[in-house]
Amino acid sequence: MNSLKLTVALATGTLLSAQAVNAETLRLLTWGGYAPQEVIDQFEKETGIEVKVTKSNNEDMISKLRATRGSGFDLVQPSQDRITGAQRDFGIYQPIDMSKVDTALLIPSMVDATKKNTALDGEVYGVPHIWGTSGLVINTKDAGMIKDYTDLCNKQYEGKVSYRLKRPTLIGFAFAMGEDPFAAYSDPAKYKAILDKVEAKLVECKPNVKAYWSGGDELLNLVRSGEVVGAMAWDAGGWKVNRDNADINFVAPASGALGWIDTFAIPRKSKAVDAAYQWINFVNQPEVAAKITESAGNFTASKGADNFVNDTAKAQFQTSFPQADIDNIKWYPTVPAGLEEMEGLVLDRVKAAN
Repeated sequence: MNSLKLTVALATGTLLSAQAVNAETLRLLTWGGYAPQEVIDQFEKETGIEVKVTKSNNEDMISKLRATRGSGFDLVQPSQDRITGAQRDFGIYQPIDMSKVDTALLIPSMVDATKKNTALDGEVYGVPHIWGTSGLVINTKDAGMIKDYTDLCNKQYEGKVSYRLKRPTLIGFAFAMGEDPFAAYSDPAKYKAILDKVEAKLVECKPNVKAYWSGGDELLNLVRSGEVVGAMAWDAGGWKVNRDNADINFVAPASGALGWIDTFAIPRKSKAVDAAYQWINFVNQPEVAAKITESAGNFTASKGADNFVNDTAKAQFQTSFPQADIDNIKWYPTVPAGLEEMEGLVLDRVKAAN
C-alpha cells in the first residue's frame, strides 16, 4: 500500500472509530411489547441512535432507579400514578421540558391528565404513552340498556352480571352514583362517606351477581357462554370476546371509564436526554404508534393512531371510544396512604354480607 492510500485508510479508520465512540445510545426501561423490534429498527435507521431495551414493571423501575439514584437508564415508562410518590421520596426523575415534546401528536385530554397527575412542586414529570381502561362489557342483544356501572344492579339482570371485588369496582360505582372519589382522596372522612354509600349499593346488588370474577379467562368464559350479560371489565377483554361474538363489546360507561396511563419519564441522571425526547416524539407519530398498539395490545396517546391499526381493532376502538368518551375517562391519580386499607375493609364486608 502506498503512503497516500495508507494515510487515507488511517484517516478513514480514525473517523469511523470516532463515530463509534460518539454514537449515542438510548437505554430504555419499559414494559414488554412497548418497544417492538421493527420500531427500534426504524428509529435507529432514521436517527443513528442505538436503542437498548430492558423490560420491567412499576415496582422494578422504582427499585432500579432508587438503587442508582436515577442513573443507569435514559428513559423509563412508569404508570402515571407511580411517579410523584417516588419522586418525592427518592428524587429519581428530572422535570419534563414540554417545549421538547410534540404535543400536537397527542390526545389533549391525556396530556392534561398526565400533567395533573405527575405534577410535583410546579414541575411535570410524565408524558402519556400507552393507556387502557376498565368499564363495561355488555351483550348488547340481551342487556343493551346497561349504560353505567349501577345499571348492573337493575332487577332484570338478577343472577346475570359479574365484577371483581377490587378497588376499581368501588371507584366505578362511586362515579356512577354521582360522587367524585378522586377529589375526596385528600379528605379521609369524605372518602369514607363515599365508600359507605357504595358499600350499601354493592350489598343491595348481590342478588344480581353470578360470580365475583378474579381471573380474566374466568370472566370471558362466563360472557361467552351467556351466563353473564353485563360485567365490569377491561377494554381489551371486551374486544377479545367481540371477535367471536359481534353482540358483545366493551362500552365506556356514561359516568366515565376508569383509565390508566403508562408514561414516559426521564431519570435524573439520564445521559441521553435529547435522544429520549427524540424517541418520545418518534413513537407518537400515528403510523409508528399503530405498530406499538399491534405489539402491546393497547392503544397509545397518539392522536389518530387508531386509523393505522388493523381493521378489526380500528372498528372496535372507534365503536367503544367516540371522542367524548375518551375525554370523559377518569384517570387514576396516586393513591394516598391509608385509603387502600379502608377500601379493603369495605370489600371484605361486601363479600361477607348475606
